Amino acid sequence: MDFLKTLAPTLATLLGGPLAGLAVDILGPKLGITDATKDKITQALQNGQLTGDQIIAIKQAELEAKAKEDELGFKFAELEFKDIDSARQRQMSVKDSTNTVLAYIIVGSFIAMVTSTLFGWAKVDSVLAGTLVGYLSAKAEQVLAYYFGSTKGSADKTRLLANSTPKA
Repeated sequence: MDFLKTLAPTLATLLGGPLAGLAVDILGPKLGITDATKDKITQALQNGQLTGDQIIAIKQAELEAKAKEDELGFKFAELEFKDIDSARQRQMSVKDSTNTVLAYIIVGSFIAMVTSTLFGWAKVDSVLAGTLVGYLSAKAEQVLAYYFGSTKGSADKTRLLANSTPKA
C-alpha cells in the first residue's frame, strides 16, 4: 500500500476509506483486473510486479480520482474526519446517554474479561472464546477511538518522520 501512497495518494486514500468502491471502479480496469475487488487490487499492488504500462495507468487513474474530487466538491481525505466530527456533533446536540452507557459496558466488560483471565478466574481455551475476546477487544478499541480519537494521525506522523531526512 505504501507504493500506492507514493504513486497515487488520492487513490490510496480512497482505497483505504469508506469510498473504496470508487477506487476499485477506477483502478480495476486500469490494472486489467476483471471483477475487481479491493482485495484483488491490493494483492496486485503488493505483488510488486507491475508493468510500466500499469504504472502509467495508475497515474492516469490518480488524475481521474482528482477530477472526481473536484466534481464532487470535497477532498476524499477529509471524509474520515467529517465522519468523526459528525458523530461527536451528534453526541453534543442530542445529549443522549446511550453511547456513554454502551461505552462503559463495553470497556467495563473488556477490563473484567482481562482481569478474570489474568487472575485465573476464567479460561480462554477454545476458539470461540478467543474469537469473543478478540471481538470485545476490537469494540473497546473503537470506543476509545470514538472518545479520544484514533491513532491514524500518530501513525501518519511516524511514517512521515521515518521517511524524512534529518537536517545536518
